[in-house]
Amino acid sequence: MSPLVADIIGVMGSVLFIGAFAYANKVEKIDKLLFNAVNLAGAILLLTSLSVHFNLAATILETAWAGIALVGLVKAIRDRRAGVDREGTKG
Repeated sequence: MSPLVADIIGVMGSVLFIGAFAYANKVEKIDKLLFNAVNLAGAILLLTSLSVHFNLAATILETAWAGIALVGLVKAIRDRRAGVDREGTKG
């Protein structure tokens, strides 16, 4: 992968993180499925970029971010299947 493509992919990941953060601060009730999916996608894109422009600290951060988002995503999917709403109560 070329450095330019890696930069574009990394910027796309950053845009997803910023968008998710803005969303979380704007809405009254967070859609955890959406929030975690966007965060996971952002982390994956940034990790892809870091495979070209390696930085250990950023790689550790993005790996942890992806792991937390993946756990949150799985929980959000399970909650939706069980009929749990966004506040964590059965609907």
